[in-house]
Amino acid sequence: MAHLVTLIPGDGIGPEVAEATVRAVEATGVKIEWDRVNAGLRALADFGRLIPDEVFASLEATRVGLKGPTATPIGGGHQSINVALRKKLGLYVNFRPVRIVPGLKTRFQDLPIDMAIFRENTEDLYSGLEHEIVPGVVESLKIITRDASMKIARATFEYARREGRAKVTAIHKANIMKLSDGLFLTCCRETASQFPEIKYNELIVDNACMQLVMRPETFDLLVLPNLYGDIVSDLAAGLVGGLGIVPGANLGDNHAIFEAVHGTAPDIAGKGLANPTALMQSAVLMLAHLGEREASARLRSAIDQVYAHRECLTGDVGGDSTTEQFTEAVIRRVGAVTERLNEVYSRQPAKVDSGLDRAQRRSLEEDS
Repeated sequence: MAHLVTLIPGDGIGPEVAEATVRAVEATGVKIEWDRVNAGLRALADFGRLIPDEVFASLEATRVGLKGPTATPIGGGHQSINVALRKKLGLYVNFRPVRIVPGLKTRFQDLPIDMAIFRENTEDLYSGLEHEIVPGVVESLKIITRDASMKIARATFEYARREGRAKVTAIHKANIMKLSDGLFLTCCRETASQFPEIKYNELIVDNACMQLVMRPETFDLLVLPNLYGDIVSDLAAGLVGGLGIVPGANLGDNHAIFEAVHGTAPDIAGKGLANPTALMQSAVLMLAHLGEREASARLRSAIDQVYAHRECLTGDVGGDSTTEQFTEAVIRRVGAVTERLNEVYSRQPAKVDSGLDRAQRRSLEEDS
C-alpha cells in the first residue's frame, strides 16, 4: 500500500532539490503517491496567495508533507509561509537533528557531534503581537503558555526514551525573564521528574551558545522556547556544515511537514548546482515517521557513504559535481545497501520481521 504525501517543491532551487529527493526516496523501494501543490512566489503569481487552499486541503488528506524552500516577499503584509503552516496545522515541535556527516570537512569534523534540537514552534515572540505605544516606542509581546511548554517538553523526553538518548538540556533566560522563561522551566522540570532514567540539566541561553561552540560534543537533546530555538538551531547547523546539510521537521498531533531549512538560492536556480542533501536528510526523517525505518536507514547510509567517499559532491561542500550527479551517486549507494540487505535476509530470513540490529547495520554501512 502506498503512502500519501504532499509535495511542496517551493521556490528558487526548491523544484530541483525536491525532484532529486523524490528520486532518492523512490530508490528505497517505498511506494509513495505524491500530491504536488505549490506554495510561495509561484503560488502568489498563479493564485494571488502564498498558500492556496489546495495546500491545506492536500495536507488534510495526507497528514504528511515534504517541503522545499519557499520565499516570502519582504514587506506587503505577507505572513511567513512556515509560520502560517505551523499555526494552522498545530505543528508545535520543530525538530532539528544535528550530526557530523562522515567525510564533510568542517572545523569540528573530528568530534562526535550528534545532538537534536526541540524548539517550541507556535508562540513566544513569534506570536507576532506587536504595536506602537507612542511614536518611536514599539512593544512586542512574548507569549509563553503552560500548554505549549508542556507539549514541547514531553515530546523531547518521549523521544529521548524511545531512541535511547541519555540527556536533555533546557535552554532559557529565566534569570531575567522570571515569569515567562520561568514557566517554561517549570514545565521542563515537571516533565523531567516523570523520566528519571534521563539526565536533565539547564543552561542560560548565552552560556549555552558558548558551550555549543566550545564543546558541542557534550550536548545530546536540547529543548527551547521558539526564539532561542530558532537561533540555536542555526548555530548548531553551522557546526556541521551549514543549513544545506541538516534536515528539519515540524510535528504536531495530526500533521507533520519535513523541510529543508535553507533559503531558495535564486542566484543558482536552474543551473544544476543545488545541493539536495538537506531535503534528502529531511526525507530520511519522513520515512521513519511513516514507519519505514529500514528504508530511512538505507537512505541515510547512502548519503553518508557519498560524503565519506567524497563522491560527486556539489560545489558548496568542496566538490564540482551537479545536482544530477550527486543524486545519481546517492541512488547507486541506496541500491548497494539494498543488495547487501537482501544477502543478509537470504541467509537469515528470521531477521526480516525483527529488523537488523545496530551492529549489523553498522557492518553493512562500512562494507557497502
